Amino acid sequence: MVPLVVWLIIDDRMQTAFLLFLIAGLSDGLDGFLAKRYGWQTELGAYLDPIADKMLLVSIYVVLGLSSHLPVWLVIAVVSRDILIIGAMLLSWVLGRPVPVRPLLVSKANTVAQIILALMVLGDLGFSLGLARVIGVSVWVAGGLTVVSAGAYLVNWLTFMASYEDHQPQPRASRAPRPKQRAQRPKEPVSGI
Repeated sequence: MVPLVVWLIIDDRMQTAFLLFLIAGLSDGLDGFLAKRYGWQTELGAYLDPIADKMLLVSIYVVLGLSSHLPVWLVIAVVSRDILIIGAMLLSWVLGRPVPVRPLLVSKANTVAQIILALMVLGDLGFSLGLARVIGVSVWVAGGLTVVSAGAYLVNWLTFMASYEDHQPQPRASRAPRPKQRAQRPKEPVSGI
């Protein structure tokens, strides 16, 4: 739905963009609920789900920022945070020290705040709801959570990378017996004849 929602925003069809974004958000929530409820979680899904979420949110934030419906500083913060996280994950993978994928609580709160803000902006643009004041406050909440979330991920990543060597299994000592060395007798001095 990402390209379609972006195209609808660019084409100024905010009502349809709002409805599709709402459907995307609800289906993502349902997908996560079903995966946890019935144990349908996979390692691939653990990587793909946040990537899809980020593609949708970042695309919408960039388009809303370019059309002056969101402040540029917020768009830069949202995009920079995601680049920081993806870059850190790629770097640790290249270094052979993959970081386990575990979303932080502040990150979940950040995602919820970003989704709510995008829904409010699209809803206000599409249905003239008069949410300017609420959106103004939500911009600062989403911005603050974005910065705190980026900092928390950075601290966790640095801590993981610094302690990575400590958590690696040490190579086992070889169980093969060492060859016995013969005891060497000290050489006696040769007496002159």
